[in-house]
Amino acid sequence: RWLRQHEYVEKLNMHGILSAAAGQEQLLTELLVTHAKIPVLIGELISVEIWKHKIFPVLCRLEDFKPRSTFPIYVVLHHEASIINLLETVFFHKEICESAGDSILDLIDYCHRKLTLLAARSTKAQAVTSAELRAEPLASPSSMQADPVPPQELQKQAEVMEFEISLKALSVLRFITDQVDSLPLSALTRMLNTHNLPCLLVELVEHCPWSCWEAGKLKKFENGTWHVVPPEDQVKMTKLDGQVWLALLNLLLSPECQRKYRFDGFNRSQLLKLRAFLTDVLIDQLPNLVEMQRFLSYLAVTEPAPSKKDLILEQVPVIWDHILKKNSGKWEAIAKHQVKHAFSPTEEELKLQARRWAQTYSLDMMEALAPDKPRCRVCGVEAAKRCSRCRNEWYCTRACQLQHWQKHKPACNLMA
Repeated sequence: RWLRQHEYVEKLNMHGILSAAAGQEQLLTELLVTHAKIPVLIGELISVEIWKHKIFPVLCRLEDFKPRSTFPIYVVLHHEASIINLLETVFFHKEICESAGDSILDLIDYCHRKLTLLAARSTKAQAVTSAELRAEPLASPSSMQADPVPPQELQKQAEVMEFEISLKALSVLRFITDQVDSLPLSALTRMLNTHNLPCLLVELVEHCPWSCWEAGKLKKFENGTWHVVPPEDQVKMTKLDGQVWLALLNLLLSPECQRKYRFDGFNRSQLLKLRAFLTDVLIDQLPNLVEMQRFLSYLAVTEPAPSKKDLILEQVPVIWDHILKKNSGKWEAIAKHQVKHAFSPTEEELKLQARRWAQTYSLDMMEALAPDKPRCRVCGVEAAKRCSRCRNEWYCTRACQLQHWQKHKPACNLMA
């Protein structure tokens, strides 16, 4: 049943990406709003996040956990990425944000956790490097072979995926800040004072975890991969840079936000760090930052009025705490149950799952989603031929296909 639900989410995610690219996502947004599915997706998102924190580490420590295939585990790890990607696609629309209702508080907390992870990664000089992102994904054909993947490799892949999920959460948060006037009363208080998101965003501007220097070259993370940035383009704003600045604009320049935010000594000193980044080149790319520049100049020489507290009773998020309280002390028992009933499929069950996965990722859909032309599985050059049995792997020549056959054969038998 859960696998079927994941398939539905994955299909919605792929449909959302293609619809957004064609400017025709209105049908999907109306479907999600009409059937009140946004709170359901947020609940599922947080459930998988807790699974990754509480269950997944226990699975990796179990001595008797030697799965025939890592494929079922990958599906769970990938589920969070699918949901956050779908939310990133649809939260651009005001009606989606409004339909979240009180669960928007849970989503704000989720985004805060992911942004905190990004800031911690960058300040500790632990930014994910391009070498780490080149690691073979768990969903590759080799993950379906008989040789089990060690727990350390599973955890490494989960960390790489976590980085990309955190970047998606940044975009979702920015879309939420676009709709501050439509949010529940407690949402703004939670963003500004409970989590102090403006200062957290300043950290991201300062340390920029989606860029790094490697072998004397600047690399930036865009569209799922690291790219070497030519010297003439190093001052160009990336999409992720823009999301941070737009979120700051929304949170700091709104009159309601200014009325509620605490401009104390620490917060002021943190915000004033932004002036060093507001260069003429940056403002030319995002002219709205002129208003930010004026606001910071005003903030530097004046003492803002104390923040006003209007709320007597404040709403709080409930999904995270409810799941933790319900399952407190049961994590190891849950992990052992899942090992027995979910992550140790028979050969026949594995074949069935592989076929269903192949149907979910139809070839036409995958080719439409792929940003680049297919590459040869063996040598990496542009490929025009693919395996005629499973039609999953690409090759440039017959010689490369024959060379790879022994490795590809177990996966091909599963999917064909």
